[in-house]
Amino acid sequence: MKEHYAAALAWVERYPELHSLISLCLLLLAAWMANWVVKRILIRGLYRALAATAIGQDQSLADSNIIARLANVVPAIVLSSGIALVPELPAALVTVTQNVCSAFIVLTLALAISGVLSLISALYQRRPDAHLKPIKGYVQVVKILVFAIATILMIATLIDRSPLILLSGLGAMAAVLMLIFQDTLLSLVASVQISSSDMVRVGDWIEMPQLNADGDVIDIALHTVKVQNFDKTITTIPTKRLISDPFKNWRGMQESGGRRIKRSLYLDQTSVRFLSPDEIARLQRFLLLGQYLSSKQSELLSWNAELADAAQEPANTRRVTNLGTFRAYVEHYLRQHPGINQSMTQLVRQLQPTADGLPLELYCFTNTVAWVPYESYQSDIFDHLLAILPEFGLRVFQHPSGADMRELRPTPAR
Repeated sequence: MKEHYAAALAWVERYPELHSLISLCLLLLAAWMANWVVKRILIRGLYRALAATAIGQDQSLADSNIIARLANVVPAIVLSSGIALVPELPAALVTVTQNVCSAFIVLTLALAISGVLSLISALYQRRPDAHLKPIKGYVQVVKILVFAIATILMIATLIDRSPLILLSGLGAMAAVLMLIFQDTLLSLVASVQISSSDMVRVGDWIEMPQLNADGDVIDIALHTVKVQNFDKTITTIPTKRLISDPFKNWRGMQESGGRRIKRSLYLDQTSVRFLSPDEIARLQRFLLLGQYLSSKQSELLSWNAELADAAQEPANTRRVTNLGTFRAYVEHYLRQHPGINQSMTQLVRQLQPTADGLPLELYCFTNTVAWVPYESYQSDIFDHLLAILPEFGLRVFQHPSGADMRELRPTPAR
């Protein structure tokens, strides 16, 4: 057997080109076999071994392709090591092949590291508190650094020079790099400030009118923040704009458990007047006003009794007004309403009179932050107040409409 092998080798050596071709084919076959063994046997066996563990059952590991990318290093190592054993090859071709294989190994390792970072980010997002401290921006920065270093090493390997030579030239290119990556640097600084000061989290409702953003934050990345508006459109905001431009974050409202109602009833000022004794007696049948009117009348009787003879003139006395009584009714109504948060501020106040009437503002908080129940409570309150307003002799102010003009117009004689 050894004699036949020696004879065949001696015959092949007489034809250098054929010897080189056969050696190259054997080298490529060896690289293919190494790739097949690693991917079909070792990697499958590794996945099967991990299938019984929690890590192996996680789909994120398979999606990241970390192990598959690392497996590509094996055939590259075989080619890089075996090319020098192929006879009759030019030294330049051997050097170029080894350099290309080394650059490919560097690229493969960079992709594998990127996959590891993506896997870490995906696993971190599953934590219940991940939205409080998002790391997606930091992961992207590390990826940029990894690929920047990999690029330098690949270029240095391909030109067969030391990476330090390329790094020394980066100092002269600092201004150019700052110009090219200024958006990345600004976004990085903005991401650090947003994270450290806890300005925005995933799930926050933010409002940024200048960029037409009004909705929930669904993603915070290095360069952009995605906001899903309430009309289901997506607004992409540059991360640095959250530092330079003002915006409103509704997280405080959501965490407080109460959402503010701040709305006014515009009353016709000419309908404000004193109540007659008969009207007071009629309003005392209201459950919410019985105690108020009794205590108010006692207070006014005591006050007016001190006026002696001056009390004969009604203008000198204090009397109950329909507006003050209505305001007291609204205050008691809010205290009894099941949708109002009784531990938060409640105000019923008059604002500065305007040409559109006298604003009577309700300032209170609901006991829910959900949008639909909030609007329901708010509408329910004002439905009731608008309907009961005539009981107090008050009118809502509104600009004249066509129906008003028809009522004022005299009916023509038949």
